[in-house]
Amino acid sequence: MMNDYKTTVGIEVHCELKTNAKMFSDSLNNYGGVANVNINEIDFALPGTLPTINQYGVELGIKAALVLNCTINKKVVFDRKNYFYPDLPKGYQITQARNPIGVNGYVEIEVDGKKKKIGIHDIHLEEDTCKSTHADTKSYLDFNRNGVPLLEIVSEADMNSPEEAMAYLEKLRELLLYANISDCKIEEGSMRCDVNVSVSKTDQLGTRTETKNIGSISSVGRAITSEAARQIRELEQGNVINEETRRFDEKQERTILMRVKETGNDYRYFPEPDLPPYLITDSDIDKVKETIEVMPDKRRAIYLEKGISLVNADKLIQNKQLSDFLLGLEDIDLVIASNLLLGDISSYLNRCEKSLKETSLTQAKLREVTIMLSEGKITNKVFKDILVDLMETDLSIPEIIEKRGIKTISDESALLEIITKVIAANPESVKDYHDGKDRAIKYLMGQIMKETKGQANAAIVSRLLQEELNK
Repeated sequence: MMNDYKTTVGIEVHCELKTNAKMFSDSLNNYGGVANVNINEIDFALPGTLPTINQYGVELGIKAALVLNCTINKKVVFDRKNYFYPDLPKGYQITQARNPIGVNGYVEIEVDGKKKKIGIHDIHLEEDTCKSTHADTKSYLDFNRNGVPLLEIVSEADMNSPEEAMAYLEKLRELLLYANISDCKIEEGSMRCDVNVSVSKTDQLGTRTETKNIGSISSVGRAITSEAARQIRELEQGNVINEETRRFDEKQERTILMRVKETGNDYRYFPEPDLPPYLITDSDIDKVKETIEVMPDKRRAIYLEKGISLVNADKLIQNKQLSDFLLGLEDIDLVIASNLLLGDISSYLNRCEKSLKETSLTQAKLREVTIMLSEGKITNKVFKDILVDLMETDLSIPEIIEKRGIKTISDESALLEIITKVIAANPESVKDYHDGKDRAIKYLMGQIMKETKGQANAAIVSRLLQEELNK
């Protein structure tokens, strides 16, 4: 029965911007920590106070419009969105209803090998509300979040499955992170998702519902599945779908009614009288363009061109600090460098709960150790032995090797003796090699490294082993 229905999804995403101050006051944008310390009279809209526009917040809005392929509205105008709720001390929210900073954008996603453009209707700047928490019979408000700059990204209703919706959010998060617009921490509320879902048997869209503030990207997928199934059940029973606001219960895996959905008229939008229009020039846009880093798609293309697998390329993109670390190192073997970063180095960082910036590892060190590994001057075992010193001291690699008393065996006669011994002890592997089985030489190399305790020069061993096997 479900196959008879087409699901249509649109998503509204709210992202907190990475500014020092709030959107319309000089209060610190520092949500978290001690509650209710980053607030002033402007945030409360006390009589006699006037808001001012955070210029850097506008610049981040311009940057978002650029990376999301939007047309930029050069006249930034703000509006009041009126509603009464405890988390809104002014009784209204300053937002953009008539002149959003960006319109008619798109992002490209890929699901099951098929690419698809998801349209972005508009992006607009606004301010965040207070953080509400509820305990027993009481509710508490943290005003630190009140006035924090927000970017709302409104998609077109172009998605037709939970998988497409999740891919869209992943791509959006990726772009905003790499453009340094937002930290996009969904679990901490700096990126929040409201999902509009409708089902229909025809090309005409059904009545949509909105499920608000879903806590993770995977939960978005489950919420869409649940809400689409609920609407289909209702329609099959002859009931009508009402336009309403719902929430997703993670434990019960179902959406729950919160209220009948408001309309634009309910909010009584009107121009914000205390803020004059902000005019964006071509020069402003050009300056913002210069601040945009190498974006994920270009990085992914570089990685693939250098021989990094698609799986590892995606892992690097998902971890910006690792991806940033590889920038500028295209002149070395990126396959080796990426394996080091994704393998032993990442394990060290996770174990020690550190970021790369908190270690002594530099790009120069990574370049040097990658070259040494590619030339066979050190082995993977040696790298593992020197890793802690690499990460925790300012010693050079030769100094670390000397300190630890690690020697690399490069004497060809000594290595040839070991190679001959290993070949004699493994006649079946020798036969496998001559039969064209690739794993054989890897096995023999492993045995040689075992005999030398990982200290043999791998490049020399590889050459000598090949020569001996081909005699």
